[in-house]
Amino acid sequence: MKVLQTIGGFSARCGGTSTCTYDLLSEMHCISPEPHVDLLTPDVTSPDDSLMGTGEGWIKAVPNDYRTPLSLSKNMYRFLVKSDYDIYHTNGMWMHINHSTCAVARMKGKPYIITPHGMLYPETLARSSWKKWPMRKLWFDRDIMNAACIHVTCEKEMENMRLLGYKGPIAVIGNPVAVPVFTEEIFSARLKTLSPSRCIAFLGRLHPRKGVENLLHGAALAANKDIRVLVIGKGESSYEYFLQSEAERLGIANRVEFLGFLNGFDKYNQLSMADALFVPSDMENFGMIIPEALIVGTPVMASIGTPWEVLNTERCGWWRDNSPESISKVIDEIYSMPWLEYLEAGKRGREYIIKNFIGEKVASQMHELYRWILGENVKPDFVCERF
Repeated sequence: MKVLQTIGGFSARCGGTSTCTYDLLSEMHCISPEPHVDLLTPDVTSPDDSLMGTGEGWIKAVPNDYRTPLSLSKNMYRFLVKSDYDIYHTNGMWMHINHSTCAVARMKGKPYIITPHGMLYPETLARSSWKKWPMRKLWFDRDIMNAACIHVTCEKEMENMRLLGYKGPIAVIGNPVAVPVFTEEIFSARLKTLSPSRCIAFLGRLHPRKGVENLLHGAALAANKDIRVLVIGKGESSYEYFLQSEAERLGIANRVEFLGFLNGFDKYNQLSMADALFVPSDMENFGMIIPEALIVGTPVMASIGTPWEVLNTERCGWWRDNSPESISKVIDEIYSMPWLEYLEAGKRGREYIIKNFIGEKVASQMHELYRWILGENVKPDFVCERF
């Protein structure tokens, strides 16, 4: 069995969709040579950038010849037309490679899968709707409705696909969570700490929809007036300036620190030194930052716009409204908890992620999905059939 996945960009700077795809495919190649899965992507154009997994034989990088806002690529289309795979699987939406993957698969009479990566939520469709609506009518509605299967990362995304009108099979497979070896050492060190650090953190791209200002307002309202707020990430400079201005206006500028972009050991180590990670955005699809914090034992407060109710049920964090008032209450709850109880919450979070989202398990589920689509095994439990 041969499978071709496609993606519009695979550089180190492309963000969550590319990182999740790389982690999944890397794990799939580690656990089994079958099915063989290649990835088609354009090469990077900046000398300061690089492809993830450079040197891996399964990465089929073609010269980047993107044209127009749709990122039309003759090189990628040419590769698709000449290719011979049993299944085609595209990551993302709204780029020409996503549509051409589906169109070429139909032309060849082969099944195809779409992983939207949260790009078909109502909130996402509403942004730039003047552009997305005609694209749907011209190409993407047909691509979606004729897919052999849609792969989503959570139940909420599946519900939205049904609301969109898709009646075919949907596979609910979460994103794989990388667990670097050094995170075990970081986690062990955290369990030995005797008291809170009295700082909370935000991690992610700085963008208005992330709602970081709600965290600042919540910190200003909290009864604890000595709690520091760490803002980890970069993004729109205008939004970062707005956040700095808000911190000044709220009188907490001396307690807010902008750390910029962190990666690798530095990112996980900083997460472990925070007493909690806050995810105050109105909507997230999976939210990789949540398991990244949990894997080092840091409890998480995530808004009800994320699919992480398990933070409540597993008692490893807080799944609450993202209003400043709600955030302030969580902050006060954190610092009223007995320290040993807090550490136990961190243990439960790490155990939950390792049990449910470790890379090997997610990769095995994707193997199962491919085999089922080709009629080689029974329907997996994580696939919701047609209705």
